[in-house]
Amino acid sequence: MKAAARDQQGNVLVMALILLVVGGLILTPLLGLMSTGLVSGQVYDKKTDELYAADAGVEDAIWKIRDNVLDSYPHDYPEPLIVNNKSVNITVFREDLDPTCGEELRYRIISTATSDDGSSTAIDAHLSVSYLDLSALLDNAIVSNDTIDIQPGNYIDGDVWLPDEEDLETSPGVSINGTVKDNDDMTMYWPTFEQLSGYYLQDVEGAPDPGPSIDLQYYTNIIGPCYREGSLAVDNTGDPATLVLEGTVYVTGNLEFRQSGTSHNYTVDLNKQTIFVEGNIEFPSNVVAIRGPGCIIAKGYINFQPAIAGIDFVLVYSITDEVNFQPSGDFTGCIAGNVHVHLQPGSTITWISPEGSGLNVPWGVGDLDELPPVTGSSIESWEIN
Repeated sequence: MKAAARDQQGNVLVMALILLVVGGLILTPLLGLMSTGLVSGQVYDKKTDELYAADAGVEDAIWKIRDNVLDSYPHDYPEPLIVNNKSVNITVFREDLDPTCGEELRYRIISTATSDDGSSTAIDAHLSVSYLDLSALLDNAIVSNDTIDIQPGNYIDGDVWLPDEEDLETSPGVSINGTVKDNDDMTMYWPTFEQLSGYYLQDVEGAPDPGPSIDLQYYTNIIGPCYREGSLAVDNTGDPATLVLEGTVYVTGNLEFRQSGTSHNYTVDLNKQTIFVEGNIEFPSNVVAIRGPGCIIAKGYINFQPAIAGIDFVLVYSITDEVNFQPSGDFTGCIAGNVHVHLQPGSTITWISPEGSGLNVPWGVGDLDELPPVTGSSIESWEIN
């Protein structure tokens, strides 16, 4: 045992010293590398939070553009948004893509997120937006999103559009002085009820409710803007009278122009205004006369059989149902039905340009003063600065 103890030469000590020297040499740069990694991670996390915050600012601006919340341009948010503990400043610019056509607008959104230490990340995005536009629909005498049935003795002076030209049913004696078009010739955008409802609800915000019925013998003979929660019936038990629209008439139920046994003749003067009904519309024959220009729009079925008192442009439009068309007299304007348009025998439809008529319909971006509902949007570019 004594001999074995004397044979140990300190080999383990040498190895330990070598390891200590090597560890001492690499420990300092290793700690420096770890410190750099921690700082880099913090910077990366901070820049990531800034990026997400700036992107949230872009999304907020897109939401405001789609909902037509912004009313002036360039538009600077009055107060910065606080996202991920970052202060986000947003500016929105607007310019026409095509000033001659005016069908789309391009928006530029600059969203800058700033940290407490002054570091910032900015996103520069361009957004293309299209707006509700019925001008293409109004360029035709008859439009259907499904089928059209034209009975004998009808004369149409204007174009006709439906998805498939073969779904147009015409009887002998029908004359069409215009072009029959379908999806092969042009695409017709058919707006939803929600889009048009939102457009006309703005006109009647805070407007009075006329009640369930109107008798022109006792009424002021002027109506609108008004909002009827429920159905509305219009009648006249007195001398012949005229009901003049002075604003949008919005009815959440059905609208009926009555023809009771005690009724006398009366005229509805649309006066460039719009009747918008969430249910059905009934126009009886002989007793009621319509004078334009103006719009008669229903979500449901439209039975259109009034007398025609004038040659001004009138739009008769069922958003989700059909139109039964049999007026007394020559009609000028556009007939449109989602499911079906049915022309009874002996009708005449003449199309004239609605431009300058003052119709209360969404014309796309128009003069940019008041924008109609958004129908679509797409991001053209998205860059990080």
